[in-house]
Amino acid sequence: MKAVVMAGGEGTRLRPMTSSMPKPLLPVANRPIMEHVLRLLKRHGLTETVVTVQFLASLVRNYFGDGEELGMELTYANEEKPLGTAGSVKNAEEALKDDAFLVISGDALTDFDLTDLIRFHKEKGALVTVCLTRVPNPLEFGITIVDENGKVDRFLEKPTWGQVFSDTVNTGIYVMEPEVFDYVEADVPVDWSGDVFPQLMKEGKPVYGYIAEGYWEDVGTHESYVKAQADVLESRVDVDIDGFEISPGVWVAEGAEVHPDATLRGPLYIGDYAKVEAGAEIREHTVVGSNVVVKSGAFLHKAVVHDNVYIGQQSNLRGCVIGKNTDIMRAARIEDGAVIGDECLVGEESIIQGNVRVYPFKTIEAGAFVNTSVIWESRGQAHLFGARGVSGVLNVEITPELAVRLAGAYATTLKKGSTVTTARDHSRGARALKRAVISALQASAIDVRDLENVPLPVARQQTARGSAGGIMIRTTPGVPDSVDIMFFDERGADLSQAGQRKLDRVYARQEYRRAFPGEIGDLSFPSSVYDSYAGSLLRSVDTSGVAEAGLKVVVDAAHGSAGLVLPSLLGRLGVEAFTINPGLDESRPTETADDRRSGLVRLGEIVASARAAFGVRFDPVGERISLVDERGRIVEDDRALLVLLDLVAAERRSGKVALPVTTTRIAEQVAAYHGTQVEWTTTSPDDLTRVGRADTTIFGGDGRGGFIVPESTSVFDGTAAFVRLIGLVARTQLTLSQIDARIPRAHVLRRDLATPWAVKGLVMRSVVEAAGDRHVDTTDGVRVVEADGRWVMVLPDPAEAVTHLWAEGPDDSSAQALLDEWSAVVDGAGR
Repeated sequence: MKAVVMAGGEGTRLRPMTSSMPKPLLPVANRPIMEHVLRLLKRHGLTETVVTVQFLASLVRNYFGDGEELGMELTYANEEKPLGTAGSVKNAEEALKDDAFLVISGDALTDFDLTDLIRFHKEKGALVTVCLTRVPNPLEFGITIVDENGKVDRFLEKPTWGQVFSDTVNTGIYVMEPEVFDYVEADVPVDWSGDVFPQLMKEGKPVYGYIAEGYWEDVGTHESYVKAQADVLESRVDVDIDGFEISPGVWVAEGAEVHPDATLRGPLYIGDYAKVEAGAEIREHTVVGSNVVVKSGAFLHKAVVHDNVYIGQQSNLRGCVIGKNTDIMRAARIEDGAVIGDECLVGEESIIQGNVRVYPFKTIEAGAFVNTSVIWESRGQAHLFGARGVSGVLNVEITPELAVRLAGAYATTLKKGSTVTTARDHSRGARALKRAVISALQASAIDVRDLENVPLPVARQQTARGSAGGIMIRTTPGVPDSVDIMFFDERGADLSQAGQRKLDRVYARQEYRRAFPGEIGDLSFPSSVYDSYAGSLLRSVDTSGVAEAGLKVVVDAAHGSAGLVLPSLLGRLGVEAFTINPGLDESRPTETADDRRSGLVRLGEIVASARAAFGVRFDPVGERISLVDERGRIVEDDRALLVLLDLVAAERRSGKVALPVTTTRIAEQVAAYHGTQVEWTTTSPDDLTRVGRADTTIFGGDGRGGFIVPESTSVFDGTAAFVRLIGLVARTQLTLSQIDARIPRAHVLRRDLATPWAVKGLVMRSVVEAAGDRHVDTTDGVRVVEADGRWVMVLPDPAEAVTHLWAEGPDDSSAQALLDEWSAVVDGAGR
């Protein structure tokens, strides 16, 4: 006997899950519902099967193919238009006309004894046997009454409670003789229960009802879909579960990685090649799909997570469904009954209320509170560029596909035949992404000079030597799972705001230029880049007096790429240098704040014991430095800025110093004392670079370890700052602690507040209104200056749903009071 699997329904009640996926392919315990149906058919010897398809038919065909992997023979009957339950089977008449056949829905989960159903049909000599079952709530189903011999007395499709006369319902499973096709008109919509069966009964044809024992669930609603998962996990239905039961009710599929310190409370299922980190908690009735990543601190309870989903740290998922290829970012919360469609992005700390539907390809902004369904619009603001270029979680937000499209868009903004310099840090992720970038550039008629793994300042310098631009890929500082794709202009500086907008437009339109075969770009690998960089640096920065001073310094390369340039530099500097942690460590392409702190403590111990003049620790890409004084004490980054400012200003006695407006006003006092003046810039490195290029600029810094040495470069360069500091210390004959001691203490505090995109403008307006008659500086954001000199600055983040606040006062308590006062203004406007 052959079988017919009905797989053409749209499943409208299950949207958005079925917006981009046919209902039969919805996974139950990580296997499509229809696959459970096909396996049931095979268990009962029904291996020759016709599948009727209509909505997203190609997806069903592509998934199951000819059925060989299941040990079955599948053929397909395609409907050009919906034909109803009977019309779709009529459409497959040619394959079914020779013998009795079984009809079953491809989107109902069951373990009925089909062999006994077929036996009953043959014993009764029925033309049609309807498989029935008893349910507690028959409103959504067709009610059927049979007599004592099993013959059908009456049908009623989807009754009201006033029409309910039985709890025996039609499951949509039938055994039929081919003569039934005589009662079905071709190419028009016809239903079995509404059209064909009443006519058969009117003519006295043998229509029987078989009341089946076992499990049956019509997966037609979100509630029934989630219930079906729980029923499989609770073994209420006899289906195959793919995986190993590592403890009672805890199923883990092949290749999945579950950390021993993760908490698992079954029954639950974890799909193949999923990864569950330490500290994650997965509780009963949760299904985690294939290739899903569950980060530490995440909590899942009664959640159904489809394939290739990223679940960020501290996120909380309860009783919800998450579509495939969706990213749930840190600390997001999704409540009971919510459904997130395929390929969505749910931002950090956002809350999606119960029963909300988010349709596919939508973005929910960080910090958003969503209590209505998101169908047409995105509740977010797409920002390609952030503070560090294009940033995101590796293989979640930043994928090879994205890197190719970005590089193609960047190449499209340049002339054919231009040269672009590429570089990376020492991480495997950056290496893989850079290869994708290089291919895209060459395919867009761009020649590529690949520096491979070099410090960021070297990449900038090499870009400025004849390239139209550059791309550097590095691990996001302090975030090992994330990467930054940084774009440079022809000077090696970060792409300007105008350049970013141009790239953004090309990327959004997806209008990528492609080269003709004869125009494919060339790929070259420059040599001696370190010697070239070191030579240029020593020629431009004043190192007079270093050899005579006999300085001893300790240099911590922190296992980063800065260690690659130091051998070319230190020997030619004329300074006694002790280098620690020089070797590259692929497993640590960045470091957390705690790692950096402990590294500085260790550096301080070595400096003190070696009686060195100072110690310097580079960041992993050689862009920033941190200092330790001769006593081994850490010089905090904001103090290090003031120390270098004091040294440079005291030596130069004129010129401008470029500092962001968030810097303590003590810097203004230091600069003025030595006859120099501060030029305040925005917090954007691009703006600091712009001022750093001016002929009158003698110094720049951001208070976070980034320093500009204008005689060498207009961008942050840790090595240039190190060389400049050696020369200054050698000539001034003062120690870092002595310089630090003569600079007044600063009291600047910072706070970040979550602010939805929709109210950012209102927040800033409220700040200006609250300022009243006080002095307001709008260089960047809004800086409100009190009459006594205290100030607060409010700045909306350009890439995240956050507002930053800084406050400075004569002491910490005063600054704290100011911060509290203006935080209340921001919070009040944001509600």
